[in-house]
Amino acid sequence: MGNKTLAAPSILSANFGHLADEVRSAEEAGADWLHVDVMDGHFAQNFSFGPKTVSDLRPVTGLVLDCHLMVSNPQDFVQSFASAGADYFTFQIEAAVHANRIIQQVKAAGMKAGICIVPGTPVHFLDELLPDLDLVLTLLVNPGFGGQKMIPSCLEKVAKLAAIREKEDYHYLLSVDGGITADNAALAIDKGADVIVMGSAFYEAPDRVAVVRKIKG
Repeated sequence: MGNKTLAAPSILSANFGHLADEVRSAEEAGADWLHVDVMDGHFAQNFSFGPKTVSDLRPVTGLVLDCHLMVSNPQDFVQSFASAGADYFTFQIEAAVHANRIIQQVKAAGMKAGICIVPGTPVHFLDELLPDLDLVLTLLVNPGFGGQKMIPSCLEKVAKLAAIREKEDYHYLLSVDGGITADNAALAIDKGADVIVMGSAFYEAPDRVAVVRKIKG
């Protein structure tokens, strides 16, 4: 969609005891967005952040807060995340019966609307929704825990979504998350990814600035 690759460290891999400092570190390293993984222990087998985390971080950073809701009833959280200051509200297509309605609710609340697909979900599940989306997130691992290895075949979904965007003149950003490192990010970028989400590869790196610099080329 554009030439600029956006780096989005995932705070799921940050030190929760020093979260504000970890957020500032991402900003100082040159990150563009912060990725906030929200898990309810039901859709994804883990618990993480809620709207209070977002509202506490909002005054700390000017970075885009990219909230990814891996929860069973995403429609129940639209208003609370909007009030907390989320910029993007991305929910799982697998958890939504009335996805179009949720997209409209998200936009009416003043946020940008995104949808995520897990490795087992095909791209064509999104066909009717793509014209209305601001972001499509492709998970390259199964949701729940950081530190997993990328499933390379999932990158073909990114290529398909990029081709559809080009053909139909849609305007969504393409984001990828799961097993991304400074060394393999180029594989996703080559397929058309605009937003690179990194967890442990960023927060466990000895030189975070170098990681961001390598991703942005």
